Amino acid sequence: MDLFAQIMFPFKWLVSVIMVGFHDGLSAIGLPAANGWTWTLSIIGLVLVIRAALIPVFVKQVKAQRGMQLLQPDLKKMQDKYKGKTDQLSRQAMAQEQMALYKKHGTNPFSACLPMLIQMPFFFALFQVLSGISTAKASGEGIGAMSVEQVRQFDESSIFGAPLSASLLGGGDKVAVTVLTVLMILAMTASQFITQKLIMAKNMSEEAMAGQSMGQQKMMLYILPIVFGVGGIIFPIGVLIYWTTTNLWTMAQQFFVRDRGEAPKDRL
Repeated sequence: MDLFAQIMFPFKWLVSVIMVGFHDGLSAIGLPAANGWTWTLSIIGLVLVIRAALIPVFVKQVKAQRGMQLLQPDLKKMQDKYKGKTDQLSRQAMAQEQMALYKKHGTNPFSACLPMLIQMPFFFALFQVLSGISTAKASGEGIGAMSVEQVRQFDESSIFGAPLSASLLGGGDKVAVTVLTVLMILAMTASQFITQKLIMAKNMSEEAMAGQSMGQQKMMLYILPIVFGVGGIIFPIGVLIYWTTTNLWTMAQQFFVRDRGEAPKDRL
């Protein structure tokens, strides 16, 4: 087992345990165990568990984003102060003053990416679980907490005629897989774009609009939808369901924060 597989092993187990837990619970209340919608709801349940656990991180993210907005005037003054100075001492002094500003406002430039970074191991774990379904079925093995029978059920389950383990690269009815994949990629990219626009809409001052934070957000506005769009080609349908659901959750959170219209330090 290579290093990456060793790192991902506990995440694969946790992802499969949560999915199997939801699947067993849904089956117990009467949903067909081998039905694609039962497994789809299990994947959505996985999203709800992970995102609910990340709510405290989201609150910190909102506070950090607000802090980045508030420090933009001071950051611009500092940049003007050292404009044109390229000597080592000036660069060191500027870096120290910049870190002091971040500390004062309780933020840093990478805070906006924290929830996504925390989610990535779970995303890759789900990708490994679902992309390995067909191989595990052929060899008569389980995956993580999924039994051999559950692997078989998942491999044979579908929604709208598209198998959950299929992707644009292969598997299932080509038309059904293509249509469903394209629709979910559009939903993923649209929700990501709207979410990023909501984040940017909070930067109201001229200093914030011209600052480093806004530049990073504008970059994410266009880059992330492209990443999701290109990545969607290789993602199994089940992974697309996961990422579309988590993007919709993030968008709803941003609408909630925007509608409250309060600085995070006031209530969050």
